[in-house]
Amino acid sequence: MIQKLKAINDRYLELNDLLISDEIINNPKEMAKLAKEQASLQQSVDAYNKYLTLSDNIEQANIMLKENDEELREMAKMEIEELTPLLEELLEHIQILLIPKDPDDDHDVIMEIRGGAGGDEGNIFAGDLYRMYSKYAENKGWKVQVLEASESEAGGFTQIIFSIKGNEVYKELKFESGAHRVQRVPKTETQGRIHTSTATVLCQPEAEDEDIEIDMADLTFETHRATGAGGQHVNKTDSAVRIVHVPTGITVNCQEGRSQLENRETALRLIKTRVREELQRRKDEEEGIIRRAKIGTGDRSEKIRTYNYPQNRVTDHRIGLTITQLDRIMEGKLEDIIEGLLSEEQKQKLAES
Repeated sequence: MIQKLKAINDRYLELNDLLISDEIINNPKEMAKLAKEQASLQQSVDAYNKYLTLSDNIEQANIMLKENDEELREMAKMEIEELTPLLEELLEHIQILLIPKDPDDDHDVIMEIRGGAGGDEGNIFAGDLYRMYSKYAENKGWKVQVLEASESEAGGFTQIIFSIKGNEVYKELKFESGAHRVQRVPKTETQGRIHTSTATVLCQPEAEDEDIEIDMADLTFETHRATGAGGQHVNKTDSAVRIVHVPTGITVNCQEGRSQLENRETALRLIKTRVREELQRRKDEEEGIIRRAKIGTGDRSEKIRTYNYPQNRVTDHRIGLTITQLDRIMEGKLEDIIEGLLSEEQKQKLAES
């Protein structure tokens, strides 16, 4: 374990030298990549330095135990009694730090929410979920950008696609994919009956340039007039863009932007992310790999959470977590749920290792 930490520390020092070299300073893209790698090692490096200090202090105290001076021996004994639990606690922390990380944890995400069962109420709930995630992102200092949205006449969305950019966004939101169920009395319900509706969430790590290189010859581009309600660009110019990745058959269509160029750039972001995820899924399937911790499948069909409004209760079915503060959850206070999911992932990875 300590050898692994030493190797991480050596790499950290190597990155220090690289980041001040002329070659890297003159290459902003490579500099950003290496700086990101170095930042990911910081916690392990800090733990390693703390381990060296504690170990050295305990070693010195053990030497003092052999002194003839009774007072020195007593001081050494007290120091060992004080430092030994700290060292044991640090070693437990190091064990967690060395758990293999999901390589996508530091990625930004692209999320897609669709209204599911329940008609208008499912669409309204999709809007509630979008607001919940937006509030959480705002609290974290992350940036939200809507890429595509189809509003529902009754409110909410039949579908909304948005990106969230920030620090380790995917790490915190990767377990949100699945079916979210809501139980509440709709505004249109005159008898006060509770209805059950659903919305589905898909959370994918946004593809970065180094993650995947798509051959432009594999893409077909079409332009067409945007449909539905919107601004001046709708139904008047061929501003909407549809891209098909021929080898996988994945298709994206973007029309929210005010220009064809804007829609093309958004469509390329989406196609790269979806193609990367699909190619990774096929590769894992061929190699028999189960991705991430087995907290959930990440499929849209998997019911992961229930939001019960009459009882102000939310339950995550995968980890058996129930919180009777649904009103806070819907205001973006998702910390307890996310920490519970990450803790379960950590336990499973520790068990596997």
